[in-house]
Amino acid sequence: MDTPLLLWGFIERARRLYPERTVVSRTRTGTDRVTYAELAHRSKRLAAALRSLGIEGGDRVATFAWNHHRHLEAYTAIPGMGAVCHTLNVRLFADQLAYIVRHAEDRVVLIDAELVDMWLPFADRVPSVEAYVVMGEGGEALRETGLPVHDYEELLAGADPIGEWPTFPESRAAFMCYTSGTTGDPKGVVHSHRAMYLHTLVHGLTDVHGIREADVVMPIVPMFHANAWGIPLSATMVGASMVLPGPAPSPSDIVHLMREEEVTFAAAVPTVWQGVLEVATPDDLRSLRRIGCGGSAVPPAMISAYEERFGVPIQQGYGMTETGPLASRAHVKSHLERTLPPPELLELRASQGLLVPGLDMRVVDHAGAEVPWDGRTPGEIRLRGPWIASGYYGEEPFPDGWLHTGDVAVVHPEGYIRIVDRTKDLVKSGGEWISSVELENTIMAHPDVAEAAVVGVPHPRWQERPVAFVVARPGAALSEEGVLDHLRPRVARWWLPDRVEFVSEIPKTSVGKFDKKTLRARLS
Repeated sequence: MDTPLLLWGFIERARRLYPERTVVSRTRTGTDRVTYAELAHRSKRLAAALRSLGIEGGDRVATFAWNHHRHLEAYTAIPGMGAVCHTLNVRLFADQLAYIVRHAEDRVVLIDAELVDMWLPFADRVPSVEAYVVMGEGGEALRETGLPVHDYEELLAGADPIGEWPTFPESRAAFMCYTSGTTGDPKGVVHSHRAMYLHTLVHGLTDVHGIREADVVMPIVPMFHANAWGIPLSATMVGASMVLPGPAPSPSDIVHLMREEEVTFAAAVPTVWQGVLEVATPDDLRSLRRIGCGGSAVPPAMISAYEERFGVPIQQGYGMTETGPLASRAHVKSHLERTLPPPELLELRASQGLLVPGLDMRVVDHAGAEVPWDGRTPGEIRLRGPWIASGYYGEEPFPDGWLHTGDVAVVHPEGYIRIVDRTKDLVKSGGEWISSVELENTIMAHPDVAEAAVVGVPHPRWQERPVAFVVARPGAALSEEGVLDHLRPRVARWWLPDRVEFVSEIPKTSVGKFDKKTLRARLS
């Protein structure tokens, strides 16, 4: 009973029980394939190589990379040897990345060759870095930093694999991620072996992701974002084949991989699935049995489109970097599946779902009192549990032991969470709250709308009023009045946007969410 929960147990299980299952990585020129047996051996070589570079238990090793088998080897080797795998978001700005690397005190950086040019502008501002390991061909420009630069494959070839994985306390840090820093400096979140082990076990439950050995799993969500939602660990744990989509995959790249590799489960943010919807045919997605979606609210119209065109259900979830990230999944209870009419079932599927086992949740008003689960009364979600962060790296623990998420939600009497907004994105008009999320989803239900984002702008009488930014589908003749006519029978009159701005695209944050800070700046 006292055996520590250590993450290297997942790759060891896959090596012993499913040695021939494959991990496929898309490259710019084709695909690479390795088996779990090969991946386990290479991970032990990587651990030995990192030791030769001076990495010890507790040291931070950064990855600056897309989704591919070498990144998966880092996911295994770095925590497996007792160090901390710190995934750096390649979509952040140079100043943010420099701050994060300094704050985390990363000692070694594993970097994709094609990302070296993104690194060079701040390479002289990260004094803790002692060496680089370049994955892929290229990266010579890093030598100008004066630090040792190693080729990943040469480094592995020259290292004798470690024998047994070491044993250490399960409380030791395994992964480190930083928030995107949309309202200030990014903050570090550290997850222990125990936290991620338990997160992975719950992740695999039938009513959560339900990943199984027979699946071919494609985490489209980047491995540099919240550990790719934990999907690579779950797939490894059960011995499922994996398809890693490589550098900056387009919707066409994703569809091609799904068809050729017969993917059965894939996960990504809604903007990715919107792009796939535009280019996929039913034959392309014939093997897909379920879609995982999160990061922002999934429009009900998208859920319906995937079910009607492809017969594939979208299962929405909710979480954040601080929650590991899994917190809830939109599984429909069996008695509701039997008794509710289709519109109400769609409403549940479009919710953020039910809290997963192992976590506690409070939904509270401004005074900290819990609100009723009546599907109407909003409150802020607060969470605690074995994989919920207790504080940010280098800062004091959260004062009351609960993570204050900043997400405002209502809870259905059956326990279904429905996010109505971020506290900072609610529009307060005339003393009443307008949910930007609900308004966006209603606009995106219009057949000629591809995307929509709503922000509040100051108003001399009403305090704030909503403005909608809309991307029309190609060839659509959509007007402001057409959008408002669509909304009038569906929302309260005072929810109608004061104006509709048509744009070619809506700016996104580094994790694919609508960048409302940029939209507000356009209106100031």
